[in-house]
Amino acid sequence: KSRKDTVVNAGSQAYPQYEQSRKLSVPGWTLKVYPQSPLVQSLQVDGTLLWLVCALCVALVSASHAIFLLRSYRRPAADTVSAPAAVIETPYEPTLEESLESKLAANRRRDRESDETANPFVVTPTVPLPEVGERLSADDKNATAGDDTPPEPTDTGLAESAFRAYDIRGVADRDLSDATCLAIGKAIGSELLHRGQNKVLMGRDGRLSSPRIREQLVGGLLSTGIDIVDLGLVATPMLNFACRDLNIGNAVMITGSHSAPDYNGIKIVMDFSALSADDIQALRQRIERDDFAEGEGRLENDSIEQRYIDRIIGDVVVAETLRVVVDAGNGATANVAPPLFDELGCQVIPLFCEVDGRFPNRPPDPTVSDNLAALRAAVAEHEADIGLAFDGDGDRLAVVSGSGLCPDADQLLLVLAEDIISRNPGCEILFDVKCSRILPQQILELGGRPLMWKCGHSYMRRKMAETGALLGGEYSGHIYFNERWYGFDDGLYSAARLLECLSLKGLSLDDALAQQPQLAHTPELILAVDDDRKFQIIDEFAARHHFQDAKIDTTDGVRAEFRHGWGLIRASNTGPAITLRFEADSEAALESMRQRFREVLGEIDPDLANSL
Repeated sequence: KSRKDTVVNAGSQAYPQYEQSRKLSVPGWTLKVYPQSPLVQSLQVDGTLLWLVCALCVALVSASHAIFLLRSYRRPAADTVSAPAAVIETPYEPTLEESLESKLAANRRRDRESDETANPFVVTPTVPLPEVGERLSADDKNATAGDDTPPEPTDTGLAESAFRAYDIRGVADRDLSDATCLAIGKAIGSELLHRGQNKVLMGRDGRLSSPRIREQLVGGLLSTGIDIVDLGLVATPMLNFACRDLNIGNAVMITGSHSAPDYNGIKIVMDFSALSADDIQALRQRIERDDFAEGEGRLENDSIEQRYIDRIIGDVVVAETLRVVVDAGNGATANVAPPLFDELGCQVIPLFCEVDGRFPNRPPDPTVSDNLAALRAAVAEHEADIGLAFDGDGDRLAVVSGSGLCPDADQLLLVLAEDIISRNPGCEILFDVKCSRILPQQILELGGRPLMWKCGHSYMRRKMAETGALLGGEYSGHIYFNERWYGFDDGLYSAARLLECLSLKGLSLDDALAQQPQLAHTPELILAVDDDRKFQIIDEFAARHHFQDAKIDTTDGVRAEFRHGWGLIRASNTGPAITLRFEADSEAALESMRQRFREVLGEIDPDLANSL
């Protein structure tokens, strides 16, 4: 382990400051590359021309100052003028910024008045635009006009409900029209430029609407001057990995994630941070103000698949050959999951591993137990050790044990937490408000520090970065690793770490689950509610409830911690619904809490209460 032997030497190492190194998938092996002299010399720049240009600039400045001083000495004194000179009023010439702003304003007025049926997001400029270095920001335009008031919003026809808490999502043909996607691309590009960025990574899932949405987003982004690196059809965690691997902290992922096939959406990362809440609403407001930059960006293509696989197999060790059924559900992991687990040394049985945006074999959400019937059957048929299922874009993980059990994500999180805490005593473990109360109790007993937080990948990723938590998880199947990984939710990497954890301990998943305490609990209960009502219902519930015997947590919705259990009600951030969940020491206590929630909900909406 401590030896450093050079096996192959390329020769000259005259430029060690330019050395590039990469750890290979074989533990302990590293490849180092040194540029040779001809290459370095060919890239060196002759500084003679630069010095000549600088000298010319200095000479021009000196000459202009000399001419100004000469004219000043030749100007006649005021008392030698016999008659007052005529006052000549020079016509006012507006500056470039003022001229541009007035012309653009005139164009916008003309476009609005000329054709009410025209595309509301496409404005064809009829005046030449300044160079990139001269372009005005929104603040510059307001200052030039002498008015600090932002432009009045325009009627854009946007589906406001599509701009959600941590992504933009809706029915593809209704909420994500060509005009809307073009405008979103312009807004993202303009915001990136405002933040001093000029390049973005792009990926898409296999949904039928994704190529159309990609085309419009690309057009919008390029029109602002943003350069795009298109990675093609990838899983969301692969795009997040590319941000780190290529050191480009901005990404746009086109995906409907776990939603139905007719839905789609856009996840956005800027400066290595997933956008959420106010940032996403700021994009909508930018569209309503028609506040877009203009430029000419470049589009290039790249591939990240093999680099992603190499990174995981260089990090994870599966200590025994496991028979694994991989259910990609016809989603974006279909092309990468089987080779990944094959290279980890597993015997892979692929299931639904062909990309098909119609999702013909099962819905794209694997966290619903009924959607795993085919996986359970395949695990039993092949006598597999474990079954792994991924959602439409690969950021969620669901698992089937050898005996056919479908554990909740908080149960998987506890298995992983025990492994991480054993190496990092006192580390912080993050989980969302839907998780079992067993989880924080067990984390404390293991020597870790539990922290409950909001649901949603954007909120969780930011909290992971803020607290330095080594592991995080959501009841919905998102799992985040900050130990040996990058802090984003990744179903493929999480599955690999789960296999490593179990194989190193010599345990089956059934054995690991048998060691955990069990409480009576419900799955996540989903009640359909219009988007414009769901948050109002939660606010009314918080105001009306009379749970004096409970500790109330309002981190996300209302979670009431009673002596014998807890109940939660919150608004969904991904769809028109409110969700509830209950857990208790007994079935009787569980039903009692459910009835108390039903009574409060009945005061707000009797129909909802009857469906609970």
